Amino acid sequence: MSRKSGPAVNRRQLGAELRRLREKAGLRSEAVARELGCSMTRISRIETGKGGAVAKPDDVRRLCALYGVTAEHQVEMLLDMLAGSQQPGWWESYGDVLPSGLEVYVGLETDALAEKAWEPLLVHGLLQTPEYARAVIESWNDHRPSDIDALVELRTQRQEVLFRTADPLELWIVLDEAAVRRPIGGASVMREQLLRVVEVSALPNVTVQVLPYAKGGHPGLGGAFSLMEFEADDPVVYVESQAGNLYLQKRPEVRRFVSTLDLLRAMALAPDDTRALLRDAAEEMR
Repeated sequence: MSRKSGPAVNRRQLGAELRRLREKAGLRSEAVARELGCSMTRISRIETGKGGAVAKPDDVRRLCALYGVTAEHQVEMLLDMLAGSQQPGWWESYGDVLPSGLEVYVGLETDALAEKAWEPLLVHGLLQTPEYARAVIESWNDHRPSDIDALVELRTQRQEVLFRTADPLELWIVLDEAAVRRPIGGASVMREQLLRVVEVSALPNVTVQVLPYAKGGHPGLGGAFSLMEFEADDPVVYVESQAGNLYLQKRPEVRRFVSTLDLLRAMALAPDDTRALLRDAAEEMR
């Protein structure tokens, strides 16, 4: 039995199908925007699935008519995708404090079958203790105390994907040794964080590797990224930076990051050796 897709995946699937139908009909997005009396930006947001559920049932019906889609079952399929995309995600209750664009990432992570990530500076959010998460959030932005509490709670709730009974997320993280050695929050907080990574990495669905300093230069010097894989959708690469968040899904782009991740995994310590390094680093934090 296949897993039920959440709103983020439904939104992307709907957008991809509408784009396919538009291209099959030989129409440019400018012409579609004129017909609907809206901006090209809105058409782009519908087709990419970004920026929230911007399509409405009437939009879908008008687009179907414009694209020559007359089969009722096909129209209903698109409307079902739309309905699925508009179901509220659990993360929406944090909308007041969630950084712009991050709701897409959390939604995709919730729906994903697997996430593989490279983290050169910090422990990945799905492995963070509340105390470490708080120290990270306090260090890079000016938040009200109540907002910090909410963001820590959000980060903790994200971790439930690792422990769900049905299809827990398959997580594979490569950490740079810098993420292990930097005492975020102080020695005590960092020690507990490292021991937490050791504990969670023992789960059958979690693999953690550390890339040692001794390896020198490596393909991950460009920065952190996450690759998310889905049951019924194409993979997505998420790249976060201070200039904004990127969601890459074109095959050549995804292949480039898959190749980088494969090289990093080959260079990193094996999981058992990683746990030994993490335990030693935790002892040094005493």
